[in-house]
Amino acid sequence: MVRPFGPKGARNQRLTIKPKFADDYNRLQMGSTLKDIARECGLDVATVSRSLSGAYGVNQATRANVLAVAARLKYRPNRLAMSLVTGKSRTLAMIISDIRNPFFAELTRGAEDAAYEAGYELILCNSDLNPAKESRYVHSLLEKRAEGILMNSVSGLNEEEQEELSRSGVPIVLLNRPSPSARIKGFSTVLADNYTGGYMAGRHLIDLGHRVIGHLTGGIQHGNFQERTKGFKKSLQETDSKVTPMIIHGRHSDEGGYRMMKKLLRRGGLTAVFAANDAMAFGVIRAIFESGLRVPDDISVIGFDNVDIASLVRPPLTTIHQPKYEMGRAAVEMLLRKAKQGEMATPEHRLLEVRLVKRESCRSVTKKEYPRHGEVKPPGMVTKSGSGSSKLERGRHTLLAPDDGASASSRR
Repeated sequence: MVRPFGPKGARNQRLTIKPKFADDYNRLQMGSTLKDIARECGLDVATVSRSLSGAYGVNQATRANVLAVAARLKYRPNRLAMSLVTGKSRTLAMIISDIRNPFFAELTRGAEDAAYEAGYELILCNSDLNPAKESRYVHSLLEKRAEGILMNSVSGLNEEEQEELSRSGVPIVLLNRPSPSARIKGFSTVLADNYTGGYMAGRHLIDLGHRVIGHLTGGIQHGNFQERTKGFKKSLQETDSKVTPMIIHGRHSDEGGYRMMKKLLRRGGLTAVFAANDAMAFGVIRAIFESGLRVPDDISVIGFDNVDIASLVRPPLTTIHQPKYEMGRAAVEMLLRKAKQGEMATPEHRLLEVRLVKRESCRSVTKKEYPRHGEVKPPGMVTKSGSGSSKLERGRHTLLAPDDGASASSRR
């Protein structure tokens, strides 16, 4: 093997690498192979392979010699080649909406820790709820022989793609997203008790004396948010006093919460808000402060998720805790069980408990205190607000305001 020789005055000369150094040079460039180790040890490739894998039938002295030579040659197994032979890649994949959402950061950490402890690697993909992007990731992961896939939704896949995924034999676990198709397609699910969490949030505000309550939630196509809203409504129905709920559907992000809260503030009369996730709750608090009001003095705020930073905002956020880290771990453990069982595996569906975490963003009120900053406007007709529209249902005091892009650009 030759390469140009560099010193001045020898531009046309070439350096020849002597044969005895050629193998070392190639190892540095390409990495050592099983054949290299076999040649050094004077063994056949099969014996070397069994020695490295710890298989039965190789004596200790031979195995020790092979391991020493492999270390000296800096041998690294070719995972791709091994997966082609064994059909096992030792990799799992996780497709989520957006890792910037603190909920997914904690969820992913739990999944990664469980995968690492089991000797697997976790591939992370952000779909941004873009159907084309999600479809591309799914096909790519199947081609890479991922042994299991965690997804927070399959709604971005069309019916044919969902069928293909179901027939692939690759275990699928859906995260925190109840889906009618999950049971039909044979997908497993791990989710928090969203209905009970929504009920707890509403019950807490009612027990504090609130009767004019705003509820900001995600797109109506998201099952987890639907369940939280159902639980919230149930808590209001059980109270003896008349409760005026105002419900807005929109983007479930900090910005979405901020924009929806601005709409509610223009109506006035609120004493409390239940945001269906903590990200929206942070936007709600920002909008309240910008309007010259205070939390919880003027408006109480409760969230859902209990992400790490919920205790760090000012005031610390009262919220519904769902076990995000545990959810990620449980999903991976479920994937590995299904992978081990193979075709005999049956779908699993696990529901995790939630709990109320009381902090400083909610306070009690009396009848004399509300409405504290303006009267509640009576139900009316359709009004325009920015690029989105707000529709107030007559008689039900329920504000439905699909925020622009709510269904297409939601983050969870």
